[in-house]
Amino acid sequence: MRRFFSTAFCLAFLISFGLLSASAPVLAQQHTPVFRSHRVCSATVLNFAQCFAIQLDSMTNATNQEVTPNASAPGGLNPSDLQSAYNLPTSTGGNGQTVAIVDAYNDPNAETDLAVYRAQFGLPACTAANGCFKKVNQNGGTSYPSSNTGWAEEISLDLDMVSAICPNCHILLVESSSASFTSLGTAVNTAVSLGANTVSNSYGGSESSSENSYSSYYNHAGVVITASSGDDGYGVEVPAAYKTVVAVGGTSLSKSSTTRGWTETAWSGAGSGCSAYITKPTWQTDTGCTRRTVADVSAIADPNTGVSVYDTYGGVGGWLVFGGTSVSSPIIASVYALAGNASSVNAASSLYSHTGNLYDVTSGSNGSCGGSYLCTAKSGYDGPTGLGTPNGTAAF
Repeated sequence: MRRFFSTAFCLAFLISFGLLSASAPVLAQQHTPVFRSHRVCSATVLNFAQCFAIQLDSMTNATNQEVTPNASAPGGLNPSDLQSAYNLPTSTGGNGQTVAIVDAYNDPNAETDLAVYRAQFGLPACTAANGCFKKVNQNGGTSYPSSNTGWAEEISLDLDMVSAICPNCHILLVESSSASFTSLGTAVNTAVSLGANTVSNSYGGSESSSENSYSSYYNHAGVVITASSGDDGYGVEVPAAYKTVVAVGGTSLSKSSTTRGWTETAWSGAGSGCSAYITKPTWQTDTGCTRRTVADVSAIADPNTGVSVYDTYGGVGGWLVFGGTSVSSPIIASVYALAGNASSVNAASSLYSHTGNLYDVTSGSNGSCGGSYLCTAKSGYDGPTGLGTPNGTAAF
């Protein structure tokens, strides 16, 4: 079980649930919280993927009592927080764009849970009836795969993040029959064939000598495909390693008194590093890795500074708090949809020529790599956060 630490988020979390007043004594501010969380998907074997959603279970308060998120009310960062943190034109962008979410297995409550999330935050309805939401199996049909509690939570997280970032976008949910890369890759192909402008993949597996056999699934000209970099810290996962995708790392995001109003550091769990098998894309010029370097860009992923999600299939049900690079991948896919340039950009290449339109993340680490940029955030490009996080849509 992972434990994460963030005093700022603990205070905000306790205040939001009435467990601590905004004028609490200095003692509370000095308390070092203990966070407990768990992965919602099981570990995988070769040629299969694991979803990268992490659910926040509890934390200790200022008197060392363990408290859990209140399932009857949102407890994490909400759409307005994310829109503010990343300076996004959500009210004007995204019309005519479709963001596809590819996940394994079925979430039978996907549409109804999505409706609750959007209503809670005043977002326009997105339903099958009004043409905004569509759900299909990996072949484009409506005979859905078997249901799975962990992947259903992943699906809810992904749908809610698209809603938060691009409420005007249409959402296409493609559910694969299993978590094999063959099934998930088939689902990606289906998403593209059904007209998705961007496709988000919040899952991955360890690199292996067979990984290139799946690369064609993630290579579609005119469609931006994002992939989570992983939740195991320093190390590379696929499909994030493919040079035809945008590899999305993760940060810890907290409100601050800065001009921006937010501060970010590299999240300790974000995947990064130098691929063992994938050649370097021409637009990537870092010198410490002769092959593909992960990541390209990043967004919030730390469950201790996590996001609000509504899910009722299995588990506790109701309002939950999630992190993992499963958060950052759909966020970035939705930012691309807001920009509306997917048909004219080549994978992550545009990011590398628009670094001035990203927030540079310069502190934090996700493991041990001799202090190099591959696992340590610094000015400019680094592995855990890539080139940085969105500052509007100009880089996309």
